[in-house]
Amino acid sequence: MHVVPGLKVLYFGTPVVLISSLNEDGTANLAPMSSAWWLGQSCMLGLGNGAQTTANLLREGECVLNLPSSAMVDAVDRLALTTGKAVVSDHKAKQGYRHEPDKFSVARLTEQASDLVRAPRVAECPIQLECRVVSAHPFGSPSPSATAFQVEVVRAHVEEELVLPGTHYVDPLGWDPLIMKFCEFFGGGHTIHPSRLAEGWNMPHLHRSTAG
Repeated sequence: MHVVPGLKVLYFGTPVVLISSLNEDGTANLAPMSSAWWLGQSCMLGLGNGAQTTANLLREGECVLNLPSSAMVDAVDRLALTTGKAVVSDHKAKQGYRHEPDKFSVARLTEQASDLVRAPRVAECPIQLECRVVSAHPFGSPSPSATAFQVEVVRAHVEEELVLPGTHYVDPLGWDPLIMKFCEFFGGGHTIHPSRLAEGWNMPHLHRSTAG
């Protein structure tokens, strides 16, 4: 039997992406997000208009989409409730967000130079996608509160062990992406880590973990 609960959040789960971009002063910003989908060599990204990453993509026109494995959940969660914005909005402050100018240090991750864009890659991520912004579209109703970015992947970096020998394909059994469903972290189909983001967004969660 179906019920009609009046869902507050429609957020069924996508891979977590660490987006690296350049701030106005040339320093690197790093932000986790999980509203992304790919088709061919293009990707659509959904970002809130108040995010530093949104401002960076609109200004610089490029970024790197770094895909962490489920084993990197601790690094990703260290970025939860942080923002590159020097002035934290009242809304985000109430959720527990704080300004962090050096996101790579907070996450304990390493900057790695890119080949075709100025934004750095995350060295620890097994998949890194250098991208250029193709277009940006206001998103949301009745008043747009987000931006949908279309980006083109201009170079893909993949750990050699994840590539099927003799092919140009990623091994789907070897690749275990970090997934976020309703503000909770999943890997291999199981909850693997409590999420501070869920607390900031007042999402109910069970703190279950079946990871070994």
